[in-house]
Amino acid sequence: MLKVFLVEDETIIREGLRDIIPWQQYGFTVVGDAGDGEQALPMIRETRPDVLITDIRMPFMDGLALSSLVSREFPNTKIIIISGYDEFEYARQAIRIGVEQYLLKPVTKAMLIKTLNEVQAKISSEREQESYMERFRSEVQEYEQFSRRRFFEEIVTGQLSVEAIYEKADQLGIAIEAQSYRILMYSIVARYMQPGGDIAAGYPKLRREDGNEDAPGETNRTVGSALREDLAARLQDTHDGLAQFFLMYPEYLVFRWNIQTYAVLVKAGAGQMEERTSQCLDTIRMHVLPVENEVEWHVAVGRETTRLSALPACFEEVSRIYSCRHLLGDCHVLTKENTLDLMESENEESLKNVDMDRLDPSILRRFLENGQPEEIGNFVDEYISGTHDAVISRLFCQYLMLNVRFTAISFLERLGYDQKEFIEDFPTAQVAGRSLTRAELKEYVRQILVRTFELRERKNRSQNKTVISQALEYIDQNYADENLSLKEVAGYVSVSANYFSAVFSQEMRQTFVEYLTQKRMERAKELLRTSDLRSAEVAAEVGYRDPHYFSFVFRKTQGCAPRDYRAMSGSGVKRHQ
Repeated sequence: MLKVFLVEDETIIREGLRDIIPWQQYGFTVVGDAGDGEQALPMIRETRPDVLITDIRMPFMDGLALSSLVSREFPNTKIIIISGYDEFEYARQAIRIGVEQYLLKPVTKAMLIKTLNEVQAKISSEREQESYMERFRSEVQEYEQFSRRRFFEEIVTGQLSVEAIYEKADQLGIAIEAQSYRILMYSIVARYMQPGGDIAAGYPKLRREDGNEDAPGETNRTVGSALREDLAARLQDTHDGLAQFFLMYPEYLVFRWNIQTYAVLVKAGAGQMEERTSQCLDTIRMHVLPVENEVEWHVAVGRETTRLSALPACFEEVSRIYSCRHLLGDCHVLTKENTLDLMESENEESLKNVDMDRLDPSILRRFLENGQPEEIGNFVDEYISGTHDAVISRLFCQYLMLNVRFTAISFLERLGYDQKEFIEDFPTAQVAGRSLTRAELKEYVRQILVRTFELRERKNRSQNKTVISQALEYIDQNYADENLSLKEVAGYVSVSANYFSAVFSQEMRQTFVEYLTQKRMERAKELLRTSDLRSAEVAAEVGYRDPHYFSFVFRKTQGCAPRDYRAMSGSGVKRHQ
């Protein structure tokens, strides 16, 4: 229902307007009325009507003054003036203010209903256009995020010179200039993540009432499903809230580094970096708060630099700091200072200083679940830190090797692997029963982790391919539905929207929106070449209700208008636009 507010100083006329029109029958509801503009204005501010119907000449504040104030404060409100004065000056002022209709008294019921219908159609059209523009802005934003990620990867891997960084930033519309920079890395993932399907979606591994984990293949179709969906929705809200924050402040450039990890490039002026960093950390804490007991979250803070050319080295350092999260699970904000003991303890020269708590199997298990292959080197250094370069005791070697071996075996079995599929690949014979140097022990652990990650990634790739295959099939069947969205497709394949977006981009090397648009454009070109459908009909066939929006997207992606493409296609069939 559209809200209407009536302003008329003559009570009989005002009540007549209010009572003579069957408002609800025509899609309207009267939310208030007043006898003059001064009385009406605070009521209008409270009710925010879609349509204002007002007389011109009234005491205290006339209709033109009221209309001028309302049009400034509520530019989407449509104003209809009813006046007994057929004077050009009134009409001229009404046009300048932006009044929708200027009706002369006496106004008949039929005339007012006709005007209301016209206003209703215009409001509907404008809202539809705004909906399409919002949708387009969202699509462009997703594409830009994907381009920005590529840009960030090129910066921190040293692929771009400083000059090239500035050139590419200018092409992407990114303000890269600043007096100083700092890189942060953060992740927010569900606790007790199950390897395989649920780890990908970010859902927790459920436990039965007896406290045991679900057996392989066992599912809870009621409570379990609801819990997963609820947590996934709240995690999505957390990521969406952070995304909105970073979009609001150009001082932060955020990029998805991998499926679970984001990187933030903080820009600051002289003396502002600590304040900017604190604001970013406080915002992450605030958004994590609603799901704090159900997630593990960490932020690594890198060092400040004044040079773009130093960002690759800064990224390498913050990545090493970030990898310490597996050993400092309760420390949410990781810095060089609070991880220094971990990274420097490799220089200890006595086995008695080994921190056995650091070798807790749960630490290794968390790394196998949430770590990334590129972090293996740093993790091994930290996990075995505290040993010295000389030969380590045989007892300690056997303890550590068995610890790593059995934890990896247990993890892979949870993924659904049989020991026969991997046990022979784990190094044993060449190191069994003897003491090892620290370097040899590291290499043993590294080989175990590399092989375990290979098998984990194989399982994830298999599941991801299934997800993508199902998603592509669904898109192929529904691309002509104008309401098809990433969230809908993610729901169809039973993963979170955030995860689906990351996996789709990773597997397809293009965003969901790019793929959907490409699909629609290919079909549109086919119809333009082989049919005599009008452009508006082609638009409707490929998922665009608004033909103007279709033409805009077609021109943006194909380099010409649909009409021009049809003309260039060389078809001999007579066409109509």
